[in-house]
Amino acid sequence: MELLIEKIRKEGVVLSPAVLKVDSFLNHQIDPYLMHEIGKEFAERFSGCGITKILTIESSGIAPAVMAGLHLNVPVVFARKRKSLTLINDLITASVYSFTKEESSEISVSEKYLTDDDKVLIIDDFLANGQAALGLSEITSKSHATIAGIGIVIEKGFQGGGSLLRGQGFRVESLAVINSLENGIVSFEKPSEKLEELIR
Repeated sequence: MELLIEKIRKEGVVLSPAVLKVDSFLNHQIDPYLMHEIGKEFAERFSGCGITKILTIESSGIAPAVMAGLHLNVPVVFARKRKSLTLINDLITASVYSFTKEESSEISVSEKYLTDDDKVLIIDDFLANGQAALGLSEITSKSHATIAGIGIVIEKGFQGGGSLLRGQGFRVESLAVINSLENGIVSFEKPSEKLEELIR
């Protein structure tokens, strides 16, 4: 997705060989037009999959998930990381380790919003080690819903999350895949490299 890649090139800030800061358009300030196009791209990639719900995690996954829900015309459910006075009963929970925060947290979804009739598209902003996506997949499995696939805005291909999820049989669609952040330079995976990986 060239629009996203150009945005990362222009506004992304490399903080270390493992951390990319994109808070000017994705996970602090949000670029609505870009999110609209991201949602449209996810909807196109997963069209015909019979998706009935989108599941994400607060808070940075919400914007792309809502836009995908708009284009797919389905509700969006987000797993909460924080306790809520209104969300206390009949919860489906999972534990998730955050790479950037270096801490584990319990995420939860009310069981009334995910059922065994649902076909779920999981969406998140980043894929690093795959823990958030695995936590969301665990919640989906506990609800007896079906996982149609996982949509990721930015995948750090040099970390193990993508291989882990694909190795478990999940369909993972990442809009931008970063091969390296070494020397402060964002290096993207070329489409031909992804094709070679799929052929292997």
